[in-house]
Amino acid sequence: MSITKNLQNIKSKLPEYVTLVAVSKTKPVADLQEAYNTGQRIFGENKIQEMAEKFQVLPKDISWHMIGHVQSNKVKYMAEFVDLIHGCDSFKLLKEINKQAKKHDRVINCLLQLKIAKEDTKFGMSPDDASTLLQSEEFADLKNINVTGVMGMATFTDNQNQVKEEFNTLKSIFDELNLIKTNNSTFQTISMGMSGDYKLAVECGSTMVRVGSSIFGSRNYN
Repeated sequence: MSITKNLQNIKSKLPEYVTLVAVSKTKPVADLQEAYNTGQRIFGENKIQEMAEKFQVLPKDISWHMIGHVQSNKVKYMAEFVDLIHGCDSFKLLKEINKQAKKHDRVINCLLQLKIAKEDTKFGMSPDDASTLLQSEEFADLKNINVTGVMGMATFTDNQNQVKEEFNTLKSIFDELNLIKTNNSTFQTISMGMSGDYKLAVECGSTMVRVGSSIFGSRNYN
């Protein structure tokens, strides 16, 4: 099955309002170029150095999404070009993104990462933390970021009911946070769902899915 066919197949099943992020982490530039030639313009990476290297050599109309956990000290390497940072799980990180964006005279879009999974391994804020953050004066001072929604990762389990419950939780958190009006947030994106569960995520209200192995094939982490 080719990358082109995989992409066309997935896109044909997604509603028009759902954005497809092709998760290209660990994949060679040739694979991304094939996806690009098929019309894909949004790529997600989870390592900043790898994303920066691919940015240098690939077409400049690609929209780069940082989907992995972000260390504050690495933000500077992507501030010039990144379009959306999915994993914003603290005020400290948002403040650093704002600082680096300002240096490039840019506004960087960010998603608040919410902890919805029962597992302890997933990063993310609690709904209360996110609500408090959005209403704080410190947050209002961040002029070079725009929080465009939320991101969450469901528990890695075969229990579809549990996954559905977690996706529904993220949707209701999004609805609550959307009531908080600030100058630097425009809530429109719910980033949830990956190769194994994106169809369920869309049913539960996702507007952005992060699909990797179903497009590029399984990853080799060696």
